[in-house]
Amino acid sequence: MVQVLPYTVNCSILLTDLPLLERPAAARAAGFEGVEFWWPFPVAVPDADDVDAFVGAIRDAGVQLTGLNLHAGDMPGGDRGLISLPERSAELRANLDVVTDIAGRTGCQGFNALYGNRVEGADAAAQDALGAENLALAARAVARVGGTILLEPLSGAAAYPLKTSADAVAVLDRVVEEHGDTNLGLLLDVYHLAANGADVPTEIATYRDRVAHVQVADAPGRGVPGSGAQPITDWIEDLRAGGYTGPVGLEYQSADPDPFGWLPREQRA
Repeated sequence: MVQVLPYTVNCSILLTDLPLLERPAAARAAGFEGVEFWWPFPVAVPDADDVDAFVGAIRDAGVQLTGLNLHAGDMPGGDRGLISLPERSAELRANLDVVTDIAGRTGCQGFNALYGNRVEGADAAAQDALGAENLALAARAVARVGGTILLEPLSGAAAYPLKTSADAVAVLDRVVEEHGDTNLGLLLDVYHLAANGADVPTEIATYRDRVAHVQVADAPGRGVPGSGAQPITDWIEDLRAGGYTGPVGLEYQSADPDPFGWLPREQRA
């Protein structure tokens, strides 16, 4: 069973001055006991040696892997997931075996499945039917390790169709109705919601019982809490008061030598 930690460091967006495999140890040295990653490889099915090195870096650092994205394509190039992309379903499905292997070796139980952009010229309804099917397949794969598939709204990608919690929850409900899989939940990222103009306290109040993971960054700017205009710590307290017991993912950008200075060390683990 995954240890409940107050915070977990997203090592794909933080500590980026270090090589990726050195970041778990740096997070541990900063006082954290949990880390999460976007898919850390350039391909859906990496070499076994690369997987071993990734798992070894987490084990050697003495941290818990609390979250891992499924392969999401070329993120710098504009991709935002493969779940609803017809031409890349085989790639996604091959990725699931690697994901569950990493999960079995690290105890990770949260898996972010980015939904995918709308494809120009493709039928949106067909994309959504495929999205529900692939989410169900992903849920069954991670169920073998007690895992949960996470689905999140995103900002900054016009072709990504899930912009609000309601959009994501509608997809989750469709998976249940059409395929019967229930080990899926909402990833509530307060930055993306705020950037899309949502009333975040209302989103929390409306969907708190669907939240399976939380990520934070301030807005505008996706910076450290306190750098923008959002009451991040108030929202975290609201979620905790409402029963959220999982870790809060720190998924912000910072070039500060101490990107965690806003959070007292005794609160990190």
